[in-house]
Amino acid sequence: MGSITSYDTSSGKRYRVRYRKPDRSQTDKRGFRTKHDAELYLASVEVSKARGEYVDAAAARATVGELGATWLRSQTHLKPSSRDAIDIAWRLFVEPRWGDTPVGEIRHSEVQTWVSQLGTGDATTAHGAGPRSATVVIRAYGILAAILDVATRDRRISSNPARGVALPRKKKKPHVYLTHDRVSLLAEHAGDNSTLVLTLAYTGLRWGEAVGLRVKDLNTLRRRLEVCENAVRVGGVIVVGTPKTHATRSVPFPELLTFHLAEAAEGKSPEQLLFGDGSVHVATPSAHDGWFVAAVRAAQAVDPGFPRVTPHDLRHTAASLAISAGANVKAVQRMLGHASASMTLDTYADLFDDDLDGVAVALNDHAMNSNVGKMWARNPGSDA
Repeated sequence: MGSITSYDTSSGKRYRVRYRKPDRSQTDKRGFRTKHDAELYLASVEVSKARGEYVDAAAARATVGELGATWLRSQTHLKPSSRDAIDIAWRLFVEPRWGDTPVGEIRHSEVQTWVSQLGTGDATTAHGAGPRSATVVIRAYGILAAILDVATRDRRISSNPARGVALPRKKKKPHVYLTHDRVSLLAEHAGDNSTLVLTLAYTGLRWGEAVGLRVKDLNTLRRRLEVCENAVRVGGVIVVGTPKTHATRSVPFPELLTFHLAEAAEGKSPEQLLFGDGSVHVATPSAHDGWFVAAVRAAQAVDPGFPRVTPHDLRHTAASLAISAGANVKAVQRMLGHASASMTLDTYADLFDDDLDGVAVALNDHAMNSNVGKMWARNPGSDA
């Protein structure tokens, strides 16, 4: 239990409370005008210690910048591309606004205002003004909230003032799907990268997974590609790591790709890269003037209805072609490397719309072939 002592000041008698913190170090708080106020404070401290809710006022003076630096260093489990996105969001949006602010002084209303201003472009950031997308706002908010979560667990603050903030909703962009004919047309105009285009469109590999393939990962007898590496560009440098889900997978490819893939592997050692010259990973094409954009424009010149697509849209195309060919959801999930079948369904729900009509037709056919169906056929006007 702590102690209470009085002392004299120019303004009169005041009271000091001495007590031990949970770590057994001693501290005090003074300035109480009455002994009763001091006793109430000491009682509240003892209760908070007993409940495990004690918050050290000195610890609450740590700034977001100080705690953020430690939190960023702890994110070693993230993929390089994810870590890079977080570093950028921290540097441009979070640190400029909150870096010098003690965690104990942050209020829920202030966080809500900041989130709203980021979305409308009213917030001043290190990257200038202008409205930010929902993805950027949610990522910036998530960093601040995560740092304050740590501060809460460390008992620097009693609760996280960032939780419960209203966030903008992400607008889901409609997927673009190519037909078999349009995949062929795009590949035809992709030049030396035609096999890469076909592989993306018929296997659903992510860009980094495709360009990370090595000759040893190609099995032409079983028509399988073993996805073991992911090569992504981070800050202008190719970083090679494990696939997005950290798990390798075997992806089937149609027989029509066999010759093209075998030709890409010809003359290369098992450890060399399947695409490109075998030594250097194929670079992500520029979205403005790269070879992929040029191939799309050439295809549009032939087919005016050819949609504007990106390399990632070929992954969506692979899902579409597989589903239209009769592949079940579980097979598509494994092919794409999704964490679950529900994720595949959520991502490509629009591809299953026609299945609803198929369910009704199948139920009707089954019913009409049953005894009940025959009865209905004899009594078409029945309310039953």
